[in-house]
Amino acid sequence: MNRLPILFLVVLLFGACCNVQATEPFITTKKSDDAILLKEKSVRISLFTNNNIDAGILRAVKNLQSDFQKVTGEQPTILNQVSGMNSPLIIIGTVGTKSVIDDLIKQKKIDGKSLTGKREKYIIQNISNPFPGVSEAIVIAGSDKRGTIYGIYEVSQQIGVSPWHYWADVPVVKKENLYFKKGSYTDGEPAVEYRGIFLNDEEPSLSGWARATFGGINSKFYEKVFELLLRSKANYLWPAMWGKAFYDDDALSGPLANEIGIIMGTSHHEPMAQAQTDWHRYIKRNNLPNIWDYSKNAKVLQEFWKAGLVRSKNWEKLVTVGMRGDGDEAMGEGTNISLLENIVKDQRKIIQNVTGKNPSKTPQVWALYKEVQDYYDKGMRVPDDVILLFCDDNWGNVRKLPDPSKPLHKGGYGMYYHFDYVGGPRNSKWININPIQRVWEQMNLSYEHGVDKVWVVNVGDLKPMEFPISFFLEMAWNPKQFNSKNLLEYTEKWSAQQFGEKHSKEIARMINLYAKYNRRVTPETLDSKTFSLENYSEFETVLDDYRALAVDALRLKDQIPAEYQDAYYQLVLYPIDACSNLYEMYYAVAKNKELAAKNDLKANFYADKVKECFERNAYLDNKYNNEIAGGKWTHMMDQMKIGYKAWFDGKVNIMPEVTYVSEANVPKEKVFQEKNGYVSIEAENFARMNNSNRIHWEVIPDFGKTKSGITTFPQNVYPKPDENIYLEYDINFESKGEFEVQLLLAPTLNYNHNKGLRYEISFDGGTSQTVNFNGHYKGELGQWQSEHIIKSITKHQISQPGKHTLRFRVLEPGIVLEKILINTGGLKPSYLGAPESDYSGK
Repeated sequence: MNRLPILFLVVLLFGACCNVQATEPFITTKKSDDAILLKEKSVRISLFTNNNIDAGILRAVKNLQSDFQKVTGEQPTILNQVSGMNSPLIIIGTVGTKSVIDDLIKQKKIDGKSLTGKREKYIIQNISNPFPGVSEAIVIAGSDKRGTIYGIYEVSQQIGVSPWHYWADVPVVKKENLYFKKGSYTDGEPAVEYRGIFLNDEEPSLSGWARATFGGINSKFYEKVFELLLRSKANYLWPAMWGKAFYDDDALSGPLANEIGIIMGTSHHEPMAQAQTDWHRYIKRNNLPNIWDYSKNAKVLQEFWKAGLVRSKNWEKLVTVGMRGDGDEAMGEGTNISLLENIVKDQRKIIQNVTGKNPSKTPQVWALYKEVQDYYDKGMRVPDDVILLFCDDNWGNVRKLPDPSKPLHKGGYGMYYHFDYVGGPRNSKWININPIQRVWEQMNLSYEHGVDKVWVVNVGDLKPMEFPISFFLEMAWNPKQFNSKNLLEYTEKWSAQQFGEKHSKEIARMINLYAKYNRRVTPETLDSKTFSLENYSEFETVLDDYRALAVDALRLKDQIPAEYQDAYYQLVLYPIDACSNLYEMYYAVAKNKELAAKNDLKANFYADKVKECFERNAYLDNKYNNEIAGGKWTHMMDQMKIGYKAWFDGKVNIMPEVTYVSEANVPKEKVFQEKNGYVSIEAENFARMNNSNRIHWEVIPDFGKTKSGITTFPQNVYPKPDENIYLEYDINFESKGEFEVQLLLAPTLNYNHNKGLRYEISFDGGTSQTVNFNGHYKGELGQWQSEHIIKSITKHQISQPGKHTLRFRVLEPGIVLEKILINTGGLKPSYLGAPESDYSGK
């Protein structure tokens, strides 16, 4: 046998405390005395496994084989026995399976005590003389199947293969030389037992992509999801459920999850390993009544639930218990705690009958989602071994946590969290809106209150939630590693893993900012009314924020190497550029409305801008769907985001309405001329109007006694003290003195509990008079009604002839102005008021 040193990379199942954390890099490309050879140009690696290795571990081994090929250009050979060789050898095995690892424990090459009773833990360390002829070896050890797998994928990450290599096209940097830094490394045991994601709200994007890529949400699709989870040190999945049934859609999916090492669950409202869609198929196949009501259809529901447990009997899972209404709705109003407790009791009888074991031996979870939390608050309880799954409010704000002053529930607690949500006021499905600062703060709050059994997060379409998914799962493994001051540092490390060190800080800054901006207001909720045009330059400020970020992202694109462009577009450029474009569009909508209300031709510029931005949105989505990575992500950006009318979405984006101002309709300067001792003005012929982002003026043609009326809308919105909702009229007086101003108003009554309606009137910015023109009305029939007008009179001092400006400001809605009459000494009585005076611009 060749006596040259042979490298053993031993992947083993155990958990032990070691000196160095695995977050410290142990792979290097620099040769040194304290590093062991993994790969050099003339050296080829081989992988050794026992013949009886677990099938899930073998899958990970083959992925490691493929990963080494991506990095080094050479594919290691997988061996089942070792003979003389002169190249590094990687040995992969499982403790307690009569493998070579057990032999090494007997030889005291590995500390056997470190392997016992640990959960999902791995250790990576170098040892000496593991076998005759082998002077050095590297051991990667885990406490169980997933510990082994996590150890394998830790090596993959450190040689340079990102967990997002497939899902975000993160490239692999070629390396000719690889060395292992001597030492002992571990991430310890995970702090949270069940750590996973929920694929939800997956139509049209994720499902459309999966149908085009794999023929559907099937086992081929899930194989990619499972691998991502294990590479991210997760172990738990709620599968897609919009019209889908994980076990029934593809008979290979359940066995595959169990083989690979993923614990399957069903969502918060899908009990006993059965999907909502399973129920609808079950009753149709068996010609049964569709009554999802335990008080009326218990026998059918029991048989249905039993079928779910029988089907998944031999697979690792976490069983959801309890019951909500069909379609993730609340139960009926008559639902009582006693009934719900009996449901759980009967479900546990089914579990015992199917498994033949005490139900406490089957992991179960009860989700306190929405109204179910109310049942809990009113005293509903489940057996001690059932995990209580608390929930956020669907927007990332934790609703309830254990009371530390009271005895804790023995089964422990979990948290169902949301990155994505379908519901009121509008959906949040399209893009990442989750700054990790908020995620950390809420999940740390949860963990500090003892929530450490289950962390599951609704990630919608999975893409484009790549970054917060990584953070959530990393934090679930070890919440204590994060604090308020190192979150940006994590973002920088994550960016370096995807793009290398050179631009990692700048990319991290941009990822951090775009999530922060999107949390100000979610993109689907954003519209032209969100930010103020009038106050503090607010809309311009937030627009400039996003513009600057988009400019930075586009500038950096030119510096990113070609092989990183696809990943850069998905993880950085698209979310920033597309969201910035939305801000541009809605700002243009707001400006268009503002200027169109004034018949300002500049409104047309902004109308064109809206169209341009709407078309650019389609261009960016199309690029993501059909150009990036050679069209790999078709349909992934099909999600509607523009044009919501309610919380639910449609199938296509709808461009916001815009108004074009015709040049023929643009009023010229209107200055009314005093003549014959009076000025008469039709109310619609104002010189200027002032609206707010809540209230605007509208002319009502043919309203009233002469030409029209003008009033404010919406009619249920009351001006705030700082909102100046006014009209201005320019008048050229020939005379001076104290003049009487008559406002002819529609006979609107004091509908507001007799308080009356008020306006302010003033000249030239001087002190205004506040007039309550109908507060004294007591319900009698009188002149107002018979003449269909209210005449409101004030007096004003005009000190000099010439141009002056009258301002009419409303303080309540419902005030309709029809005409203005100013008596400068010659106004004569008439029923309709004097004919309108001449004015410039006619």
